[in-house]
Amino acid sequence: MTVASRVLAALDTVRDPELDTSIVELQFVSSCTVAAEGVARVRLRLPTFFCAPNFAFLMVADAYDAVSAVEGVTRAEIVLEDHFTASTINDGVAARAGFVATFDGEAQNELHELRKTFVRKAMLAGQDRVARPLLAAGAQPADLAEMRLGDVPPSPDLRRLRERRAELGIRSDDDAPLLVDDTGAPVGLEALPLHLRRVRSTRVNIEANTGHCLSLLATRYGVGSATDEQVAEQRAAQVTAQMATRTTP
Repeated sequence: MTVASRVLAALDTVRDPELDTSIVELQFVSSCTVAAEGVARVRLRLPTFFCAPNFAFLMVADAYDAVSAVEGVTRAEIVLEDHFTASTINDGVAARAGFVATFDGEAQNELHELRKTFVRKAMLAGQDRVARPLLAAGAQPADLAEMRLGDVPPSPDLRRLRERRAELGIRSDDDAPLLVDDTGAPVGLEALPLHLRRVRSTRVNIEANTGHCLSLLATRYGVGSATDEQVAEQRAAQVTAQMATRTTP
């Protein structure tokens, strides 16, 4: 594997915090090159000029860390383009200044808690992705309440769920319960109907936001995206899920 290939693989581990999707998959990486002397130059783009600076900062900083750690890279140059705070973010990340120092006088806290908030949402959404096929295959709610991660057939969704739980310090071994709340506590049978509606709503919201961002990116840069019909379906599903969440079990 070439250094350039390793750099791209490293970038694939960097996620949009809100969408829980790789910046490579989202096509936020507009270019990636590695010079003979090992200098990696990466340019990033976002769906709009006014995307939230905190999300943008996280992605640029994470990209810098991921690329810098690649064997054969002597220096990482990560540049966010076409964003209203691009210069500020690029300078701050290059200086390893942190979010508060980068936005001196504007930001009061670093972004650790924000990151955790979105990992929790991704963890909840992941439970829906794993549980829905089980229910479709005939599993009953009582079965889900008793299930362990090791009882679930291997799949990319299960692997992703384990990873998000591990990031939060929540048990992700085979003997860990499948359905847990934000804190990692098992969800009992009585609370299960509301929990299943909550995780479904969380998943649909993330997927609808993803479709919307891809549509905006396609409009801005002319790259492939979800179709208008897919975006409309995602938004309709989002409304349905929100209404279901408000329904008493």
